[in-house]
Amino acid sequence: MKIVEKAAAKVNLGLDTTFRHDDGMPEWNMVMTSIDLADYVEVLDTGSQNIKVTSDSGFLPSDQRNLAYQAATLLQRTCHVKRGAAIRIKKNIPVAAGLGGGSSDAAAVLRALNKLWALGLSRQQLATIGLRVDSDVPYCVYSQTAHVTGYGEQIRVLEPTLDPMWLVLAKPNVSVSTPSILRQIEYESLEHPDIEGLLNAIDAGSYQQLVATVGNALEPISAGRYPEIRQIKSRMKAYGAPCALMSGTGPTVFSIFNKQSRANRVFNSIRGFCSEAYLVRSL
Repeated sequence: MKIVEKAAAKVNLGLDTTFRHDDGMPEWNMVMTSIDLADYVEVLDTGSQNIKVTSDSGFLPSDQRNLAYQAATLLQRTCHVKRGAAIRIKKNIPVAAGLGGGSSDAAAVLRALNKLWALGLSRQQLATIGLRVDSDVPYCVYSQTAHVTGYGEQIRVLEPTLDPMWLVLAKPNVSVSTPSILRQIEYESLEHPDIEGLLNAIDAGSYQQLVATVGNALEPISAGRYPEIRQIKSRMKAYGAPCALMSGTGPTVFSIFNKQSRANRVFNSIRGFCSEAYLVRSL
């Protein structure tokens, strides 16, 4: 039996953190949405108890460093499963880009193995297991526009009020280590985006209010280390983007459009400056 799951990339429309827990992990306050840039995860019953992960990407490890491998072995142990699986990942989401590619792959593995092994777990149960892999995995289990708080495990799915939007993404040729950025947070000087205003914009279905309230508290940290982030933001705005924002801990920068023609103009312009660019839609 073979099961294929789509693993959609995510972007952070709003990302804030208000304090650090005693274990060193941030308390998150985020608004996230998924886009149609996606990996595809295939799981196959092999008749053995081994977990094997392969990928078409040379940048992806296939052992315990891989979040998909971690998710599979954790689910196997947690549910006392005596079966294994072969997992193949077709990569389209860039690695270490702030788009949640590894977390989305892990979430897709949880969803797929839940079916393959007939475990009957709810999305909430899968999200709880996924949190032990990475803080973005619970959101990626749902892959819907959501308000995410706590360690990343508190998911409030938001009712869709806006038509699907066009997004232009541009990733500079650098890779960002999320733990190193999180260690650099200085809460007393952190500038906090208007998450409440962003939630109100989504609730009202207001595109204009949405682009005015997007924000990422971690952007100054990553942009201070990688000036390419600010350069791409400036270029996007110069080309006519209504906003330009870093996703996650970066380095990918994105903008949001309610008209494809405007998105196309910015996409075609930014490609001349940044070789790794994408034109996608929100889900």
